[in-house]
Amino acid sequence: MPKTEEQCREIREETRNRILKRASLYFARNGFGDTKISDLARHIGIGQGTIYLYFSSKEELFEEIRKSAGNRDDIRRLKTLSKLPIPAKAKIEKLSQEMEKKLKTDEEYVVRITILSQLLLEKKKDFYKNDLYKILAEIIKQGQKEGSVVKGDAIYLADLFWGTVYTYALKKLFVTDCRMVTKDTLSGLLVKR
Repeated sequence: MPKTEEQCREIREETRNRILKRASLYFARNGFGDTKISDLARHIGIGQGTIYLYFSSKEELFEEIRKSAGNRDDIRRLKTLSKLPIPAKAKIEKLSQEMEKKLKTDEEYVVRITILSQLLLEKKKDFYKNDLYKILAEIIKQGQKEGSVVKGDAIYLADLFWGTVYTYALKKLFVTDCRMVTKDTLSGLLVKR
């Protein structure tokens, strides 16, 4: 029995999503420059022509991945956390707990944050203008006023925190059986003990 138009549409969507998901992991591990469509197709388990049915070029595919690597949800959650009427120490501990869980259990998050860190590094001059840095810096300043957060430049301390998260995301992708960062280690970067 021939497939219905709806079944064909679902198959196309599933295939496109599979390409995006598997290509994201491949780009995160290999970078844009070292990715060849032929190797990517082999990694995904499809023909090279199938990729070109959905994306006209490697650049277009990467652009779609880049868009999905955006951190809007992370920024929204961090903004919400920053506005909670709780001490900065509690905010940092909640954020650290969330990062530990995501790094340990959410491969898509690890891939997304790895690609995001690559994109941030490419921009160089705008690196510290990223909202994740700015919002965490505000929480750090709040904690410094409360006396619960270590002294120092808030953006530098935010960079220390996010740099550690990015490093462990990379380790998760490249190192088998790596020792994963804990919430206590992450919060310990910022919170006075």
